[in-house]
Amino acid sequence: MALNSLILGLGFAIGKIVLSMMAAYAIVYFRFRFATLAFWLIFTTLLLPLEVRIMPSYKVMSDLGLLNTHTGLILPLLASATGTFFFRQFFKSVPDELLEAARIDGAGPFKFFIDVLVPLSRTMIAAVFIIMFVYGWNQYLWPMLMTTDESFYTLMRGIKQILQVWVGSQIPDYNEAFAMAVLAMLPPVVIVVIFQRWFIKGLTESDK
Repeated sequence: MALNSLILGLGFAIGKIVLSMMAAYAIVYFRFRFATLAFWLIFTTLLLPLEVRIMPSYKVMSDLGLLNTHTGLILPLLASATGTFFFRQFFKSVPDELLEAARIDGAGPFKFFIDVLVPLSRTMIAAVFIIMFVYGWNQYLWPMLMTTDESFYTLMRGIKQILQVWVGSQIPDYNEAFAMAVLAMLPPVVIVVIFQRWFIKGLTESDK
């Protein structure tokens, strides 16, 4: 269960960061028509909670045969309006002189993204990583819907499963549930402690 939660947390964090950075890069640096409209359409998805799109997402994953798989757990929730918003604001604060200098040196769009923007975005990546890792680690509703095989259960579902035991005189094993709750708290706490300075710097830094 801990391994499944870790895979879910890391998959969410890494996948959302990659997609968010690429989406923000396209919106800020590629002057295509309706770029602003595209951004606001992405941003308005923040108004739609997971519960609104959970059944269509489940239907798609079922049709693709991805139930009870890590891919099915991670893939449908990778798109992140929050991450796109953060990286868009960050990229807009990067001086245009860096882009001009990269062009003079012969750097193409991909090289500029990898060699310039990604290193500059380290603090923002750390900040978004913490948010998305905790979000993925604490997922309960989506894994509960997507998994019927116990080998894919997460810690959150394991805690709930222990607390639901109430047969006759048998009461839930609260000691086991509390132990799992403590275990479930440790990785997010460790991540926050490790990346604390970068997290604060990434959310408050404005000078590049």
